[in-house]
Amino acid sequence: MKKVSTTLLAFGVYLVGMGLGLLTMPNVVLGTLGLPSTDEVWIRVVGVLALVLAYYYISAARADLKTFAQWTVPARIGVFVAFTAFVLLNFASPLMIMLGAVDLLGALWTGWALKSEK
Repeated sequence: MKKVSTTLLAFGVYLVGMGLGLLTMPNVVLGTLGLPSTDEVWIRVVGVLALVLAYYYISAARADLKTFAQWTVPARIGVFVAFTAFVLLNFASPLMIMLGAVDLLGALWTGWALKSEK
């Protein structure tokens, strides 16, 4: 497997874990992030969406889709920026920045892999 595809696969596996966590034990995940518990369905919907994204990432990794990889870099950096803004606006605990940092580090890893495979 090529470097770029490896980064997509790793992020896809991370999303599987997050998606399954939000789907099956959402309040554990929310509590870990310092967010209030909920019995509403929206958090499980987010879990399903994370699993759909995981499918895209893993499928793109298996097909070695570099264009998809390029698209993910600014999008994942944007997630970090948004999560940081949520903390600065007091919408979420500082732990949300750590969650966004996973996206940021993944984006940087993918960006580095894209440059190194040119």
